[in-house]
Amino acid sequence: VIGLYGCPTSGPPPVCCLTVNVLVCCLFAVIGSYTDMSGTATASATMQSAKMKKDESFLGKLGGTLARKKKSKEVSDLHEEGKNAINAPMLPTGTDIHPEDTLMEENAERIMLDPTSRENLKFKDLLKVLIDWINSELEEERIIVKDLEEDCYDGQVLQKLFEKLSGRKLNVAEVTQSEIGQKQKLQTVLEAVNELLRPHGWTIEWSVDSIHSKNLVAIVYLLVALAMHFQAPIRLPEHVSVQVVVVKQKREGILQTALVTKELTSTTEDAFDTLLDHAPDKLNVVKTSLITFVNKHLNKLNLEVTELETQFADGVYLVLLMGLLEDYFVPLYNFFLTPESFEQKVHNVAFAFELMQDGGLKKPKARPEDVVNLNLKSTLRVLYNLFTNYKNSE
Repeated sequence: VIGLYGCPTSGPPPVCCLTVNVLVCCLFAVIGSYTDMSGTATASATMQSAKMKKDESFLGKLGGTLARKKKSKEVSDLHEEGKNAINAPMLPTGTDIHPEDTLMEENAERIMLDPTSRENLKFKDLLKVLIDWINSELEEERIIVKDLEEDCYDGQVLQKLFEKLSGRKLNVAEVTQSEIGQKQKLQTVLEAVNELLRPHGWTIEWSVDSIHSKNLVAIVYLLVALAMHFQAPIRLPEHVSVQVVVVKQKREGILQTALVTKELTSTTEDAFDTLLDHAPDKLNVVKTSLITFVNKHLNKLNLEVTELETQFADGVYLVLLMGLLEDYFVPLYNFFLTPESFEQKVHNVAFAFELMQDGGLKKPKARPEDVVNLNLKSTLRVLYNLFTNYKNSE
């Protein structure tokens, strides 16, 4: 505007001149502000660059330290791996040694059941027989055992079982929650058990520590010894053996392990074992006598037996025979008259066993499952038990 029209030399300045002056001042202010911001930005960038260099230097040092530590740890791990490879013997396949299992004093020893033995069918069968026996003995106490390791380690079940079998009351606390109290109870129970069994030649394969630490092999040894000493009305599976890992603590923390076979049960022969194995020619004489005995009573119902092992396998004849021997009628709703499944047959045989006990007989040592599975020796034992008690019955 000034260039085109000029500016008057006298009089008050026109509005256009004032406006130009204001614009010029604003322009200089903006330029100055931009210059200040540029300088501030430059200084800030310089300081940030210096800080980044400092940080890079610190991270570099830290990275070097971490790298050195990592390398040192790798060397240490490699050294430890080599030490273990030299010191540790070959462990059985599938055996896990937990850290808590290696925390032992020098020359201490610990025994663990090999995992493969835990799945052994005969061993599982033995556990089931023992559990059923305990539950039968302690039925009045309303004690139900489901797992030998978890239910026997604190001494409560073992106390009640020993008292029931021996007829002797032990001076122990009824309920103990603390570890010290549980071990004190176990000490009292095991002292009574050992005092009873040791004079009869039993080898003591259990201790307070082994039972309390839930050592299944030690618990089974103890229960088998009690069952056999008190002639429990059960049939223990024969020749049950398991593999155990024996861990010993040596000097300088070195562990030695060995795989050992433990025999839990051996042969328990009775008259029928001897008869079948050594005098098979006399077996027919015994069978004939038993067939004559059962038919004497079953003929009253127009029933006749010709084969002992097969015709008693479903339990029906056993139930009817008990009713005839005790002179009462067995309600048909208590058993399966025409059983179809294995479970129904087992129910019938087990029910017949209950009737025998109600009649004052001891519980048969044979298992209902064995009779159903056509085990001749088991069937002969059951029938011979009836024969000796009812041979004079009409």
